[in-house]
Amino acid sequence: MKIISYNLNGIRSAIGKGLFEWLETESPDLFCVQETKAQPEQIDELTFRSIGYEHILLHSAQKKGYSGTAIFSKTKPDFYKIGMDNEFFDNEGRVIRADFGDLTVVCVYIPSGSMGDARQTLKMEFLDLFTQYLLNLKAQRPRLIVCGDYNICHKAIDINHPERHTTVSGFLPEERAWFDSLIEHGFVDSFRQFNQEPNQYSWWSFRAGARAKNLGWRIDYHIVTDSLKDRLASAEILPEIIFSDHCPVVVEINQQ
Repeated sequence: MKIISYNLNGIRSAIGKGLFEWLETESPDLFCVQETKAQPEQIDELTFRSIGYEHILLHSAQKKGYSGTAIFSKTKPDFYKIGMDNEFFDNEGRVIRADFGDLTVVCVYIPSGSMGDARQTLKMEFLDLFTQYLLNLKAQRPRLIVCGDYNICHKAIDINHPERHTTVSGFLPEERAWFDSLIEHGFVDSFRQFNQEPNQYSWWSFRAGARAKNLGWRIDYHIVTDSLKDRLASAEILPEIIFSDHCPVVVEINQQ
């Protein structure tokens, strides 16, 4: 199973830049999207279906033009659930779960804390709730793939000039400690199973030519349970694909 996760920073904008043509060529089994920034009626489901994505799960934010997640699948999920039973965060359209055989895929868009202390506090609240959500789910469905925009660089290798960012949301000690805790709960970073090189990023600021200089952050992940570690076939980042300030991240899981 090939899964691509991509924060599109607006799905309609990405479609206008050639998303459909790229997706048809890349042809993942699942395409997980964060920041759709669209209501369901604004998403061109007909074209998605015409290129093979017959099964579409959408979780739009109540606030128009904000947040939102989606899973586009070539096969019908055995089960799916929108949200994580928290009214505040579910109204922001942040979590979708879909089961395929023995695998469960969770598409998540973790809040950013960069807009100030209040949002940072909410981000930490989300992280606590999301941990419990994953642990409860893992007890029932032990083979999880948790893909999306985490808005956190886990380690110093995952961010440019880490010494400059220690007080910046996305690289705060408490955020990185949360990531450590997640790994300790029985998860692995799929990308780092294959690539231990520095300067591997998935997001770049629009400012100061950051992308051209590769002054990036790795904040987009496929985190999988330890039980899937031996079934990982590949994982990579596609920085050359530019439909957003993020780029796609890819994982392939061997079927049993």
